[in-house]
Amino acid sequence: MNRSAVSGRSQNKFGFLRVLFAILVILSHSPELLDGNRSREILTRLFGTISIGELAVDGFFLISGYLITASWETSRTTGQYLLKRVLRIYPGFIVAFLISLLVVGPLAGGDLASLLGRPGLRQFARMLLLGEPQLQGAFVDLPYPALNGSMWTVIYEFRFYLATMALGILGIIRHRHVYLGMTLLLMVIWVAVPHLRIGLPGAVEMVAGEVHHSIRLFALFCCGGLFYLFRDKILYDGRLAGLAAVTTCCLLFSSRLAEPGLAVFGGYVLFWVSFHARPNLLSGIDNRIDLSYGLYLYAWPVQNLLIAQTHDISPWVLFAISSALAALLGTASWVLVENPFLRLKGRGRVYQATSVPAAAD
Repeated sequence: MNRSAVSGRSQNKFGFLRVLFAILVILSHSPELLDGNRSREILTRLFGTISIGELAVDGFFLISGYLITASWETSRTTGQYLLKRVLRIYPGFIVAFLISLLVVGPLAGGDLASLLGRPGLRQFARMLLLGEPQLQGAFVDLPYPALNGSMWTVIYEFRFYLATMALGILGIIRHRHVYLGMTLLLMVIWVAVPHLRIGLPGAVEMVAGEVHHSIRLFALFCCGGLFYLFRDKILYDGRLAGLAAVTTCCLLFSSRLAEPGLAVFGGYVLFWVSFHARPNLLSGIDNRIDLSYGLYLYAWPVQNLLIAQTHDISPWVLFAISSALAALLGTASWVLVENPFLRLKGRGRVYQATSVPAAAD
């Protein structure tokens, strides 16, 4: 595969795919946030296994694994790599955290006075550790009272940035067959014990996350990394992509194999689409304004606020309005927060992105 086809934003469709995945998360959440009934969700009704939102998050982590592995290999130093990762995740997250806590919270019936003293310090610590904001009394009458329930994936994303750095320092990324073996081991554990739960000490879980989430999401991330590391060996062909798509759909009927199937066969389809599918008018989405991260971060609070204000809103109207408002907020986040901080690296605008989604370069 041509190197420029891998790294150049104008030559791949990662921007379009990230925005699509963020919108699919909103679509998936729209019926369930209304009354807690997931059974109306489209993909759940079709296959009875995973939701569109889970499929989208899996896609985010596949893309992230690809681009973050590339970012490690193209960074001149470990410090440069880490600076890129911090500047991409933290500024947008911190602003979204504060808006969710201090603006959305009171509008949702939350009590800002409850943040005085130690509770406020705990929220500050949660923000620095990329946790979800919490405010007493907010959204208490809704099926999902979280201020920003989508934020839970961000800390896993950042953990995998650090894991990639560790694997790079240990030389595992340079030895792609060792990386392949590690990924296969993760996949075997994931398939054999899909809901593995181990009681970890609080401090350990704070660093590593919940075991079953860590294994599942890191396996997806590493699969994306494999598509990058073996990019010179992978033949992308439309007929193979069609076969992989059919195989993915068949595996979606299996609760145990649905997401591992998405990681392998769905991953092939995803990267074929990104690099080889025929360009169209939608392919240029996200080329100039990377709104996908902000779109993802602001959708949940916007949706819950709309539900709190209009209890009888339909899922489709909720989806349409919340997508439009979250897109505006995502654009503002990019223009006013994310891009200015990315320019601190002294390299101008950064144009590749990750799974939550945040930029890879």
